[in-house]
Amino acid sequence: MDIEFFANKLQELWLLAQSQIGEPATYIQAGIIIASYFVAYWIYAKTVKKSLLANKKPISIEHPLSNILYRLGSIVYPLVAIVLLRISLSVGESALYPVWLINAALTIAVLLFFYSIIKEFVSSTFMSTLFRWIGLPILLLHLLGVLPVFIKALEEISLTVGNIQVTLYGLTRVLFFGALLFWLGRASNNVGKDIIRSQHKLDISTREVFTKLFEVGLFSIVFILLLNIMGVNLTALAVFGGAVGVGLGLGLQSIASNFISGIIILLDKSLTIGDFVELEDGKKGFVREFKMRHAVLETYDGKDILVPNENFISSLLINWTHKDPKQRYRVDFSVAYATDVRAMVEIIKEAVAEHPQVISGMDVPFEERPDCEIDSFGDNGVNMFIEFWIEGIDDGKNRVGGDLLLIILETLKANDISIPFPQREVTVLNQGFVK
Repeated sequence: MDIEFFANKLQELWLLAQSQIGEPATYIQAGIIIASYFVAYWIYAKTVKKSLLANKKPISIEHPLSNILYRLGSIVYPLVAIVLLRISLSVGESALYPVWLINAALTIAVLLFFYSIIKEFVSSTFMSTLFRWIGLPILLLHLLGVLPVFIKALEEISLTVGNIQVTLYGLTRVLFFGALLFWLGRASNNVGKDIIRSQHKLDISTREVFTKLFEVGLFSIVFILLLNIMGVNLTALAVFGGAVGVGLGLGLQSIASNFISGIIILLDKSLTIGDFVELEDGKKGFVREFKMRHAVLETYDGKDILVPNENFISSLLINWTHKDPKQRYRVDFSVAYATDVRAMVEIIKEAVAEHPQVISGMDVPFEERPDCEIDSFGDNGVNMFIEFWIEGIDDGKNRVGGDLLLIILETLKANDISIPFPQREVTVLNQGFVK
């Protein structure tokens, strides 16, 4: 019966086209369609095309909205054409004038418009295929006015499990709109976080707080909409909320603690993106990202350490660069006891100060200039050390310690200053043999 309905519908359209093909009204409608597209292009050329929005493709480092507006500019032309065709269709219907060709042109224009949206905005291969092969046919059925018949046919195919009846239409609706909602949620989440993080008027901690709240709020809305699509009574969420509360108090306590700890860290600004921190167990790294449950530390050897947010509050934490990126380090070495230590100290300080990454100069406070001192008197020589300040951490690009050891060694050799090595005096006592 449904197949006959679709066949009859197509036959009616074909007969209508054959009967109207030679009528003057058909040529008038064709002229209106062509004029609508010309006017739409004129509006597009006078507005969008003359602006930088359509002529300058934004680079990746620009504001996220620039890329969105650039893509929106490419669909203004077909959108204006659809609006003009819809106006022409309404006017023709009000005047009881034949508008079948305009209606067909509008249907094709809407399909092409949504196809261009899929092409411009959907980068996921799976979602693009889903929209093209399922979404566009559904849209076509809706525009032709036969979607209710198609839905009725799907509802007749059902499976009963106990007291629950599952129809093919309900399953298809949940799968399609569920995939659509999660894709929209993820895409909106990425765009929203990029927009929030590009607000440089706000400090990093505030941006991260808003980013986290935006992420939680967005996925909560997606979850509620998905429940509504599934036909779940939203009043049941009160019972669900009570169950979640019990779960948080028992099995989900750690997850809730980490989430709340992350919010506290971002609000009190004790830890920000880019800080170099050292954990209680000795692990070190740069804070690169805050997640809902953990923070990501990037080490100098290319590893990512996932640290639960609760650890930053409940355990000892050393933040090396939170207040000041300048750090003080020291290098140890030894010289022989016969060395003129006073002269050697000045030579070493001058040599170390010449390193480009060591903070030095007369404009630098005295306490931040390189300083060489005696550490202790060793068994074989005088143990010395030199303290210095640098910008950043002594690792990665700032591997200053190894360079200074080489500079000190070369400087000592150039000035004939010997480096002691372990020596032992052995005394042999000849007491003879006892018979």
